[in-house]
Order: sequence, then structure tokens, then C-alpha cells
Amino acid sequence: MKLVPLGDRVVLKQLIAEETTKSGIVLPGQTKEKPQQAEVVAVGPGGVVDGKEIKMEVKVGDQVIYSKYAGTDVKIEDDEFIIVKQNDILAVIQ
Repeated sequence: MKLVPLGDRVVLKQLIAEETTKSGIVLPGQTKEKPQQAEVVAVGPGGVVDGKEIKMEVKVGDQVIYSKYAGTDVKIEDDEFIIVKQNDILAVIQ
């Protein structure tokens, strides 16, 4: 099954959280916070939203940081994705 986003929406696959800190401390499961970094899996066509033309500025394969409470979590088969609007993406990691 394939997700095809509509309008200015973007499908993200969350990057796996670090299990240890840079200093070597192992983090137990319940103290880990959901990371806000993800990889772009699919991008909608853009178009007109609220009377304004939206140009998509991210592309498949980009690593991005998105807003903490943004998006809708979706599980397809064994994969988990997040669908967000493009304006919920805060930055592209280069």
C-alpha cells in the first residue's frame, strides 16, 4: 500500500531516537521523548490553499524537523508515518 498526500501535505517517517546520550548514558524507554526529526517519504502536489498558491519546498528524501504536536499518526502494515501540512515543517536538515 502506498500513501499519496493531497494538497500541501507531506508524509514523514520518524527517525529512530538515540538510545544513548553523547556521553554514553543509556536512556530507559519511558524517559525518551518522541524525536521531532523525520525523513520525507511523499510530498503532495501543492496547489491553492485558502486562495494562495502553495509551492512545495521539501522533496522526498529530505530530513526535516517538524512541530511537536503537528500531524496525524498513521500505521500501514508494520510502518508508522506522520502526515503533516508543509507549514508544520520547521526546517530542513542539511
